[in-house]
Formats: sequence, C-alpha cells, structure tokens
Amino acid sequence: MKVVTKELHFSTKGEIDLIDITHDVERIVEESGIKNGQVLVFVPGATGAIVTIEHESGLLEDFKRALRELVPKGKDYLHDRIDDNAHSHLRATLLGASECFPVVDGRLLRGTWQQIFFVELDVRPRRRRVVVQVLGE
Repeated sequence: MKVVTKELHFSTKGEIDLIDITHDVERIVEESGIKNGQVLVFVPGATGAIVTIEHESGLLEDFKRALRELVPKGKDYLHDRIDDNAHSHLRATLLGASECFPVVDGRLLRGTWQQIFFVELDVRPRRRRVVVQVLGE
C-alpha cells in the first residue's frame, strides 16, 4: 500500500468563510499515482471544518444562514468567558474535521454537485492548513 500526504495552505476571511478546495484535492489524487484507494481530507484545528456541498451561491448563503440559526453567537456559552468563540467550536464539532472519499481508477469519486469545502468558523481571519492523504495501490 502506498500513502501520499500533502498539505494545502491558504488564508481565510473569518467567520463562515467557505473555500472550495475540490480541484486542489483532485490534483493531489491525480499526482499521487494511486489508482484505487481512499483520500482523507482533514483540517487540524478546533474551529475549521470540511464539508461537501454544491458550489451554488444561493445554497452557500443558505448554508451560512443555517449555521447561524443552529448555533447562534452570544448565547451565554461558558467557553465565551475565555475567548468569545464558543459558537465557532460548536459549529466545527457539528460539521466535522474531515471527509473521506473513494479513489477509483486514479480519480476522486464524488457526485456531480458534490464539491469539497473548507469552512472557516473562527471569528477572525486565519492562515489555515488542510492535510490531504491518499492511500491505496
């Protein structure tokens, strides 16, 4: 079994910034030389997430609104006594830090309208790192 690990690095604008990383992940899979296996997309950090969603502007705005409604700011969260970003941590926990996809015939397998996004959930702009690990033969 072969394992190829690469990293993506980018800056975000802050709270609920959505960054489409689909083409970067596809490029890493293709360059890995792995024909069949899996690719893991993972964000190290407690206030970022990896999701799949269609890259359509209305849907992306709906997604942001849903996050704000599900886990609103300023709800007297205990963690806010430390650094005023409890809602960021809670949103990240609900969304998750990783997604895993099949690799078939050297290509990332995903649905036509299924793009891969990094979601910045922290309250300020950040410099982020996403780990992409391709495993297989």
